[in-house]
Amino acid sequence: MSSLRNVFRRSWSCDEKLEGKVVVITGANTGIGKETAIDLAKRGAEKVIIACRDMEKANAAVKDIIESSGNEHVVCMKLDLSDSKSIREFAEAINKDEPKLNILINNAGVMVCPFGKTADGFEMQIGVNHLGHFLLTYLLLDLIKKSAPARIINVSSMAHAWGSINLEDLNSEKHYNKNKAYAQSKLANVLFTRSLAKRLEGTGVTTYSLHPGVVQTELIRHLNGVQQFFMKMVSPFTKNSVQGAQTTIYCAVDPSLEKESGRYYSDCAPANCSAAAKDDNVAEKLWELSCSLLSLTWD
Repeated sequence: MSSLRNVFRRSWSCDEKLEGKVVVITGANTGIGKETAIDLAKRGAEKVIIACRDMEKANAAVKDIIESSGNEHVVCMKLDLSDSKSIREFAEAINKDEPKLNILINNAGVMVCPFGKTADGFEMQIGVNHLGHFLLTYLLLDLIKKSAPARIINVSSMAHAWGSINLEDLNSEKHYNKNKAYAQSKLANVLFTRSLAKRLEGTGVTTYSLHPGVVQTELIRHLNGVQQFFMKMVSPFTKNSVQGAQTTIYCAVDPSLEKESGRYYSDCAPANCSAAAKDDNVAEKLWELSCSLLSLTWD
């Protein structure tokens, strides 16, 4: 099955080293985030910070990452993307303690979960997947700019293609469909990446969004019975976490992408995103709405 699984995949490898680079990865205690952390630590990163909600799992992950990579400069810090207070505390600590931040990987996410709200009253999927990372990036941006050349990577999904941005009801309060809410949040990731790239032109900071592939991770725990069955049926074509991490790693380190910004990637190559993901008018409206919801001034 492994040969079948890789028939249509473009192989990618790169020996780029990360000496002197500081990396933050959200949600890296498991799955593709953890595998990304292992790879970047192996490349000799000066420091890899995994930002996680569950510190017990995070501490265990740090031990695994150090053991697998041979790099002892791996730490975990508390970050709950469903709570702006936690996001602000995390960013404050990074800005105080870290002289630089070269790579920010917005990897954490929730997927097709039952309706719930964040501590700030946002629908959980748009709140964690988009608004949480939007706020985090805003709070770390000055440090990232000072560290240029630097990269910001937003892990999206091909599910963005099934989404639309409901500017009148971003938090799905009038009607909640968990699949549509997930797709909306992943579309928001791609639009955020495009808008951010325009604002960062000439700064030496570049942005990337990506589809990691259909990956068998803990994220699928909220799928219903039919969806779980479908995942089993397509499992020969899905990726494990190591394979799923490759496009994130590609966006984080590949020298050929140094001058690229705002684009969308899949299977370690530029990819087509949906027409809705190229709508700069909606992207700007989403940016303004996000700032309003988070009480930010970010021009």
